[in-house]
Amino acid sequence: MAGFENPSEDPDSGAGTAVLERPETKEERKLDDNGDADRFAHYVSRDRMRESQLTGRPVVALCGKIWVPKHDPSQYPVCPDCKRIYEEMTDK
Repeated sequence: MAGFENPSEDPDSGAGTAVLERPETKEERKLDDNGDADRFAHYVSRDRMRESQLTGRPVVALCGKIWVPKHDPSQYPVCPDCKRIYEEMTDK
C-alpha cells in the first residue's frame, strides 16, 4: 500500500485528533429573583409566554428578569424597568 502509513506504527505522524483540557466551570442560572417577579407584571413576548405556559420553561422579561410565570399579570403593577424599556423601544 504505497502512500499510506499505519498510524499504529508511529502515532505522532500524520493527521490525528487531540484532546484539549478545559477547566470545569459551573454555570449557575438564577431562576429565583427573591419574589421580585411576583410583585410586578413584566413585559414578555407573547410567543415566549405561550411557550412557557406549554413547557414550564422560564421566560426573560425586557428588564432581564428570568422566571416561570404562574400568576395573572393583570393583578400586579407594571414593572417600571420593563415599561421604560418598552417606551424607549416604541418611541421613534
